[in-house]
Amino acid sequence: MRIFLSGSTGYVGSAVLDALLRGGHQVTALVRDPAKAERIARRGVQPVVGELSKSKSYAAAADACDGIIHTAYEYSKRGPDVDREAIESLLGIARRKSAGSRAPFFVYTSGIWVLGATETPADEHAPLNPAALVAWRPAHEALVLEAGAEGKVRTAVVRPGIVYGGSRGIIGDMLKDAANGLVRVIGSGKNHWPCVYDRDLADLYLRIATTPDAAGIFHANDEGDERVNDIAEALANHAKTPADIRHVPLEEARAKMGDYADALALDQKVRSPRARALGWNPSLRSVAGNVARLLEEFRNAREAA
Repeated sequence: MRIFLSGSTGYVGSAVLDALLRGGHQVTALVRDPAKAERIARRGVQPVVGELSKSKSYAAAADACDGIIHTAYEYSKRGPDVDREAIESLLGIARRKSAGSRAPFFVYTSGIWVLGATETPADEHAPLNPAALVAWRPAHEALVLEAGAEGKVRTAVVRPGIVYGGSRGIIGDMLKDAANGLVRVIGSGKNHWPCVYDRDLADLYLRIATTPDAAGIFHANDEGDERVNDIAEALANHAKTPADIRHVPLEEARAKMGDYADALALDQKVRSPRARALGWNPSLRSVAGNVARLLEEFRNAREAA
């Protein structure tokens, strides 16, 4: 299968790229950096140097593929606008291909923070109450799902939990902080984080892409229901010199981090029954229970960078 992938050098996208290549698929990947384009080309990927906000830079390449996986996001003030433009452009490309014998697919990357705080474990049918940081995301999800309802394109929305593995992401930052002697926790730390191992997350994308009737919303988390304090303590205790843990009052964190602080302080328990119905079964179910492995991956990724 020929798959167009945005964000192939990002945290989630790079894991998805690995999974697609392991599955034997042909990947065309959008990248902004020519040096990174050369790097992925050596792996057999067809790179396209361009930008999300400039659809002409990638439209022809995407049109030549059987489906599209969108994991990229521009972390700037224009990020939400660029994301919407990219969705509209990529969906337009997919719609034009719908005359074939097999409907093209479009997989969009959202996030678990659109649920807000969850009083009870939330599955894919739970109502949305997005954190302020991602208040724009439900409208983008709706755009994707509405396109799927037209019947011309098979569309899916993936909501990853907090991703762990390697040296990037929130957990990667906590590992780095632990190595430096101080792990900061926003608020009391009694809140739960829904988490997902990067390779397990990538496996879900692969399953959605290759399952002809996989459509709609899919949660991706290990269902470990871990408290932030337990994660922080495990990471701090595995450092060469045990790190200190500092609980930062939410108001203080807001003053420095804005809405991001409130997102980190969310108390969430999440379930993924629709993902599991595809045969998806996370190989790792805990951050705290796999710190030794995660530390090794963290160090290897830092050395390879």
